[in-house]
Amino acid sequence: MDTNMIYMQRCLQLAQNGLGNTYSNPMVGSVIVYDHKIIGEGFHHKAGQAHAEVNAIHSVKDKELLKKSTLYVNLEPCAHYGKTPPCSLLIKESGIPKVVVGCTDTFSEVAGKGIEMLRQAGVEVIVGVLEKESRELNKRFFTFHEKKRPYVILKWAQTLDGFIDIDRTVEHYGQPTWITNEIAKKLVHKWRSEEQAILVGTNTAVKDNPSLTTRQWPGNNPLRILIDRQGKVPNGHHILDGATDTIVFSAQKAGVHGKTKYVQIDFRQNIIPQILHVLYAHQLQSVIVEGGRQVLQSFIDGNLWDEARVFIGDVMFINGVEAPKLNVLPFHEEEVGNSRLQYMRNFSMQ
Repeated sequence: MDTNMIYMQRCLQLAQNGLGNTYSNPMVGSVIVYDHKIIGEGFHHKAGQAHAEVNAIHSVKDKELLKKSTLYVNLEPCAHYGKTPPCSLLIKESGIPKVVVGCTDTFSEVAGKGIEMLRQAGVEVIVGVLEKESRELNKRFFTFHEKKRPYVILKWAQTLDGFIDIDRTVEHYGQPTWITNEIAKKLVHKWRSEEQAILVGTNTAVKDNPSLTTRQWPGNNPLRILIDRQGKVPNGHHILDGATDTIVFSAQKAGVHGKTKYVQIDFRQNIIPQILHVLYAHQLQSVIVEGGRQVLQSFIDGNLWDEARVFIGDVMFINGVEAPKLNVLPFHEEEVGNSRLQYMRNFSMQ
């Protein structure tokens, strides 16, 4: 690995610290190198606060060294005035002679303008160091701006014989049928804290009565999304308790009740593109789809998913509700307690 790649890898490590907190901004890390040593570094903590390059520059004790240093950053520095001044302007004013960029920013307000500003100021700019890794880190951000929809993560747990639930009767409603373990449950709550929204259908809401919050992990609750065509989910269920922001997609109802917003869509048409359009309009860059089977299969059949995370528990049901059918091989597998976790990607959408 050459020197530029080593320092860019550090930028990616720093940027990762902002996961779940920077929306609607991307995750960005930056390091400043003088005489083969890192003399400053920083990352973007939260939207509205200082960007990574600003934090890195401010962390350098001897500002005179900036005029002989190289700044590394995993995403093109911004060139527009938003909630903060443009980073490219500060880099230029600081006299930094060389900048190494992981990948360009396809957001229309940037889109090469930051690199152009720096080059016009006489700054040497190298672009494309660990470009694939830089785009992967901000897959939510790029999907949102390039595909005009949130990044879609499918998640479910299934048994060794391919079921996600038993055939439950009403007296067994109210609690999910556990297939995995407590470690997996904590991991799922961690995932929820990293994404902006979480979606379930009517059957899951009625049968499991989930809260869809991050009770077992520190972090933000995702926006809860419920597909409830005919208003079958009882008002007393957790998802309608008003504890956190919620959107309900309905065929009959529209309006706002406390923290719950009802959005009317046309269920005679394919609802998945309609839902993603509304989520995009709400500036949501990512959504976890947690079920049930029919909802998950609708995203799969419509080829409107980006990633799937599937737990396989150490249990068999013999019969019940079959798991969704996804004919994609996992690119990664790991053990989570006594369960196996498979990760799949929809490479046809990249």
